[in-house]
Amino acid sequence: MASRDDIKFLSNPNLGKDKKKYCRFKKFGIKHIDYKDPDFLLQFINPQGKLLPRRITGNSLKYQKKVAVAVKRARHLGLVPYVADLLK
Repeated sequence: MASRDDIKFLSNPNLGKDKKKYCRFKKFGIKHIDYKDPDFLLQFINPQGKLLPRRITGNSLKYQKKVAVAVKRARHLGLVPYVADLLK
């Protein structure tokens, strides 16, 4: 029987495997999300100015809610725009 090294694949067998998403707040121990830091908050906003969902960012529910509140506060103060064309 042929070993795995002898078999030639047409495509990479590891191509479909994606990295597991993780909550960056839990991983790095971030407890507080500062609404006065617009550069950090822009990571969670798409080019139209909408919040990115958890399934894309990988945040846990607890921190996704904190991010949403921080973005809303920053928008209210004018640090982050409500609607933008090509924000990034």
